[in-house]
Amino acid sequence: MSPSPARPLTRSPYGPPTRSPARPLGARIAARVAGGAVRVFLVLVALFWLMPTFGLLLSSLRSPSDIASGGWWQVFATPAQLTTENYRHLLADPTITDSLVSTVLITVPATLLVIVIGALAGYAFAWLDFPGRDWWFLVVVGLLVVPVQVALVPVSKLFGTVGIFETTLGVVLFHTAFGLPFAIFLLRNFFAEIPRELLEAARLDGAGEIRLFTRVVLPLGGPAVASLGIFQFLWVWNDMLVALIFADAQSPPITVALQQQVRQFGNNVDVLAPGAFVSMVIPLLVFFAFQRQFVSGVMAGAVK
Repeated sequence: MSPSPARPLTRSPYGPPTRSPARPLGARIAARVAGGAVRVFLVLVALFWLMPTFGLLLSSLRSPSDIASGGWWQVFATPAQLTTENYRHLLADPTITDSLVSTVLITVPATLLVIVIGALAGYAFAWLDFPGRDWWFLVVVGLLVVPVQVALVPVSKLFGTVGIFETTLGVVLFHTAFGLPFAIFLLRNFFAEIPRELLEAARLDGAGEIRLFTRVVLPLGGPAVASLGIFQFLWVWNDMLVALIFADAQSPPITVALQQQVRQFGNNVDVLAPGAFVSMVIPLLVFFAFQRQFVSGVMAGAVK
């Protein structure tokens, strides 16, 4: 028989070291079973969470007649149903392709503006002294609770007076304005955690505020900036309420264009299914591309 493993020694301040009591066999088995059960449970939750996405993908690869005949799981019994004809029709539809371009023209500027302005304002609130700084920051925090629906009517009148109602510029400005409070709040709190000694050392080396912001603060705040960019991109890309009101009816974003594909007596399934999957897979690709920065930004500050 092989010798049993030696138990670890514990040193007592009043005598020679003694061996710590071994954990009971039942406790060790329970710990291992519990760990395996948790992993199995998490895998099942992940599969259950991805099932609608997988079903949408399979539905987008089926013909309208096959979709009407039964659910997407019938593909496993008859794989011959799978076809790319729906995507050919989708790419040949100018309404959908133009809406994708319009969505990109709205989402990218709205995301970049929020990142740039939010980073500058966050740095100012964190490290610059100016009159009323704390009071202005409280105003920014208060704007976080203002719902979008409250501003729809007054902003519509304002944009109509200025002449940017039902334009891409109007949608970008609306998303930028409502994305800035969260951006400033998030980045200010992240930038405030940067050690003051590091900034003072950079100032002693002759760095001005602009160089300090671009060379020191922004590189250290990369995870928070990436998290903010993902949040803003997803919010603007998936928005339909603001786009339905402020966007140009002749070139709507993808969410509005898909909503317009709903017929009076049924759904245009051969366009809705692949269009919905394309509109969903692009944000997923953006998220997975910046997943590491996103997790680092979310976890930043959780552990000192």
